[in-house]
Amino acid sequence: MIALSRPDVGRREEQLVLEVLRSGMLSLGPMVPRFEELFATYVGTRHAVAVSSGTAGLHLAVRAARLGPGDEVITSPFSFVASANCALYEGAEPVFADIDPHTFNLDPRAIEAAITPRTRAIVPVHIFGLPCAIEAINTIAARHGLAVIEDAAEAVGALRRGRQVGTDGNPAVFAFYPNKQMTTGEGGIVTTDDDALAAHLRSLRNQGRSDTGDWLTHDRLGWNYRLSDVAAAIGVGQVERLGEILATRAAVAARYSTLLEGVAGIGLPAVVDGDERSWFVYVVRVDEDVDRDGVMAFLQARGIGCKPYLPAVHLQELYRARGHREGTFPVCEAVSASTLALPFHTRLAEADQVVVVDALRDAIGASRRR
Repeated sequence: MIALSRPDVGRREEQLVLEVLRSGMLSLGPMVPRFEELFATYVGTRHAVAVSSGTAGLHLAVRAARLGPGDEVITSPFSFVASANCALYEGAEPVFADIDPHTFNLDPRAIEAAITPRTRAIVPVHIFGLPCAIEAINTIAARHGLAVIEDAAEAVGALRRGRQVGTDGNPAVFAFYPNKQMTTGEGGIVTTDDDALAAHLRSLRNQGRSDTGDWLTHDRLGWNYRLSDVAAAIGVGQVERLGEILATRAAVAARYSTLLEGVAGIGLPAVVDGDERSWFVYVVRVDEDVDRDGVMAFLQARGIGCKPYLPAVHLQELYRARGHREGTFPVCEAVSASTLALPFHTRLAEADQVVVVDALRDAIGASRRR
């Protein structure tokens, strides 16, 4: 089996985890602040607030923005479901806008068209580690008085016109599930330059702990969204090695792009001049006359991991039950029906990539619609 993904964890992470285990401080110890400071320095923000998952970070950012019943939050239908669910957690309504057919990110013109008197926020997604047009989105938000919460779960280390994703004045939420560029096992982090917001998020993640920090004193409704020191130890090691990890992932992606040159029936990941993708996954798009599901079945039969990336959020059963149907976001639906992720991680050998590409070529030939 050629696995779809694998975390890149090594001896340094093991040493740091042992350090925590031997300290006896498995939670609310010094490793989480150490991780937060290291990550904030890497991104270039004043604060980074570690949480138990990227989803938890999105939820807390929505809560901190005081979004609630009657409010609408515009986001992408081409994402992991948490980008929309975070609005539902607070009783707000996710409103989808269609995506750009080249980048797969939110189309700013579609955002503008989706704004109503009830719109209160935008949650753009830097999909597959490719930065979205955040400056255009910020301009729209400023014109209409809207909050912006960036879903940067897949975009650690990505650059938009030379700037790190997460440094455009909005809270940005990164995620560290094992298939991400860097991992803490489970976990996430929210970056911000706003001192008050950072303090508020730290309270919310810890059961609404009082601003004084007094034990068992709680001033507001919060959640147990804390990251453990064991997980943070893995994160410290990952940030220390992040430059190396991202460079290796970029090299694996470059090999794929070279091997796939001239393979008929597929489109390669988008390239945007002036931007630098952080390689989360390697996703190809098959032509209209190719059965994507047939391609995946062919690859899986040969022991090659692959997944449909990504199912359209508005066509998930939860959102169908809320009235969404096919045909409302045609670009997203066309992209969703024709994209798949190939095996991709730092330890993927070039010989295995050759096997994947050869199998993909055969799969496309066998899956063309007659």
